[in-house]
Amino acid sequence: MMASNSKIWVSELNSRPGVRSTFPPATVRFYDTTLRDGEQTVGVVFSPQQKLEIARKLDELGVSRIEAGFPKVSPEDAEAIQLMQKAGLKAELWGFSRAVKGDIEELVRLELRATVIEAPTSDIKLKAYGLTRDEVLKRIEDAVSFAKQNGITVAFFAVDGSRTELEFLKKVYLTALTAGAAEIVVVDTIGACGPEAAEFLVTQVRTWIGPDVALHWHGHNDFGMATACAVVAVRAGATWIQGTVNGMGERAGNSDICEIALALRCLYDVPVELNLAKVREISEMVQQAGGYTLEAWKPLVGENLFMRESGAVASQFYMPEAIEPYSSELVNARRGIVLGKKSGLISVDLKAEELGLRIKPEQRAPILAEVKKRAIAKRGLLTDEEFRQIVKTAAGSS
Repeated sequence: MMASNSKIWVSELNSRPGVRSTFPPATVRFYDTTLRDGEQTVGVVFSPQQKLEIARKLDELGVSRIEAGFPKVSPEDAEAIQLMQKAGLKAELWGFSRAVKGDIEELVRLELRATVIEAPTSDIKLKAYGLTRDEVLKRIEDAVSFAKQNGITVAFFAVDGSRTELEFLKKVYLTALTAGAAEIVVVDTIGACGPEAAEFLVTQVRTWIGPDVALHWHGHNDFGMATACAVVAVRAGATWIQGTVNGMGERAGNSDICEIALALRCLYDVPVELNLAKVREISEMVQQAGGYTLEAWKPLVGENLFMRESGAVASQFYMPEAIEPYSSELVNARRGIVLGKKSGLISVDLKAEELGLRIKPEQRAPILAEVKKRAIAKRGLLTDEEFRQIVKTAAGSS
């Protein structure tokens, strides 16, 4: 069975009792950290002007909050923030700060009105930084209080929270709230949670902080679980998802906000504040700015998602719901036929129709044979021009 509307064709098993009904009705919003955490991708450096251009695209995408940078440690981030402040963006601009007074003073200088404040909380991280639990609690209290005194909204970010002893993590979050934090971020810094652990942790934090405090999930993709963990975090009560465009970030990257939005909307019918029709455009822009290329089969933005080479699949091309779980129109992608080793006669017909070429019935098999021969020789797909030449040659020899 298939759950269907005009653009989404997923299994009805996603709609069974106890699945969709377990998600809170609140709209999920996205806090994008491409310009800070995403730039930590090895080898990637965005210029201030590139950050401004990306921020504008994030704004068009419908991202509610943009983490504009870490200005205390980067004068270029400070410059980028000033450019964004003048750009008239609808999205809120947020800063990033350690639980250190000097970091917050730089936010005050730049007149940023909101920030994430981070501090390490797991015993592993505390040992790495040479801090005791009492020392980090004091840092959190002082930093959050100082930010609030200066009119800055704070979301407290517990670094390596997913590996922090639960009773201490509870104390950390309640200390931050008492000091003036308005929001809480549950952080899986090194992607150490499976979905069950992520859901359990967010559920626990929600019980500690109550129903009215905005709750974020920030995850990484070290085990390929980032999207699944974000989905269950929403089910457990997170209303904000932090992540990046294309899943950029250290190691295996951050949660991919666009992929998560697609899954929430299509599989679970959860309302999201993000325009899926704009995703592929910003994905390409960020790739170009970052100097990297994604796999052609990457969910949502891969170039192969709506391209069909196999003749068996191409035969169903006119019925997209038979071969795709959601419409290309939903994400503003182009569907098409490509020709290669695995093509069939229907592929030849469809490509000829697309290019406005006329092929006689007796030419189809020889044309297909030549297509396969050339594709095998070049170990790749044929271009439209190569196909035109094959058709022209076939017409001349008939």
